[in-house]
Amino acid sequence: MEEGSELPGSGGEGARRASVPPAALPGSWQPLLGRPGLAELLGHPLAGAALTEMCRLPPRVAVHSLRTFLLADACARTRGTVYDRVGLLAAAAFHDAGLVGRAPLGHGGFPGRSAELLDLFLAGHAVGAERRRTLTRAVREHMRPFPARDAGPEARLLHFGAWLDVTGRGEHLVPGDRRRLSGLAPTPWFAVSFSARVAACGLRRVLPASVVARR
Repeated sequence: MEEGSELPGSGGEGARRASVPPAALPGSWQPLLGRPGLAELLGHPLAGAALTEMCRLPPRVAVHSLRTFLLADACARTRGTVYDRVGLLAAAAFHDAGLVGRAPLGHGGFPGRSAELLDLFLAGHAVGAERRRTLTRAVREHMRPFPARDAGPEARLLHFGAWLDVTGRGEHLVPGDRRRLSGLAPTPWFAVSFSARVAACGLRRVLPASVVARR
């Protein structure tokens, strides 16, 4: 299982670190960072911090996270949906963070762990409790087959973007966007490698820690 650098949660939870300037972010991200949905947010401190944390993810997972946000934003623009744009970028940045590293996964599996990491990040940037609850719920529930009936716009949009990028579901709502974004930042065979990563994390959740440590 490919690993990225350790994410928050193994020490200094919620601690801030200096944001990486947009031009210094990975080259594979640059075509996506130039898209309006992301380019408009690059000067925002929380957006910059979220993108900096994404540097710790494996490259393909990071690119998937960026495409997830852009597809969600495209859907919102098409439908005229008002939502927390910077908050959703942070949620997209962390929605698969639980797939990385060797920290134990609880009953909530990797989405639950991802939500915990997002909450630590948001708390470290003085984001209020209600906003944190909204965004962490979006991450915690993004692997459901369909959003909950009472899900807010952030949860629905994150779910839409993540599923569209991996499976193509919902493509008719933003025709051509998935193909364009994949062309700008391709990740060949991502769906297969992502499924393997999810399966590996499933084993990490059910196997004893001593066995996992020897993997």
